[in-house]
Amino acid sequence: MSQSIRILVIEDEKNIQSFIASVLTAQHYHVISALTGQEGLSQAASAAPDLILLDLGLPDMDGVEIIRRIRGWSAVPILVISARAQEDDKVQALDTGADDYITKPFGNSELLARIRTALRHSSAIQTGDAQVFRPYRCRGLCIDFEKRLVTRDGREIHLTQNEFKIVSLLAQHCGRVLTYDRLITHVWGPYSENDNTILRVNMANIRRKIEPNPAEPIYLFTEIGVGYRMAESDESV
Repeated sequence: MSQSIRILVIEDEKNIQSFIASVLTAQHYHVISALTGQEGLSQAASAAPDLILLDLGLPDMDGVEIIRRIRGWSAVPILVISARAQEDDKVQALDTGADDYITKPFGNSELLARIRTALRHSSAIQTGDAQVFRPYRCRGLCIDFEKRLVTRDGREIHLTQNEFKIVSLLAQHCGRVLTYDRLITHVWGPYSENDNTILRVNMANIRRKIEPNPAEPIYLFTEIGVGYRMAESDESV
């Protein structure tokens, strides 16, 4: 891990701030700390971090407002770490521009895995890496985006046009949760009705086709009340 990777931690609880800093430092990340929203915005602009860990419950401003302001001028990955477990909070943060959301308390391994995922996606975008055109492979499942071909253990799986749109978007962002609204907009357009029913029907059909056991999915996971997440590709782990 390169020492040049800078992570800004915006967290007002000093014990949590110190804990996260020690975990990240042990992995050779360079940690920048901020205890307030204003300080965090200043550090985000001046220190040019490669990733931001953001608590929503800050003393001077709401974390969602920080996401909104940063997204006005930067695409830096933002990983929310918050005690807020309400689905509406997660959806609002993700739809405003956060890349991922972890609910406190969380384990070291989960935190580090989410950071690695966010940094990989950011690196692919910044370097112009055509990641979306490389087939997604995970535990026998293969999604070839250019050929629009889905196979599991070498057997072709037929998906409808909308089902393939859903699967391909999730696979291109594997390891990250995508909200219902983002998926609906991607497949049915920005003026589609905000109704999750049609999305749930499509997801049920997709799981029936690609999962060995739809009742115990290994590829597509539901973030209840928020959206869906695709398992990390074999090349990412």
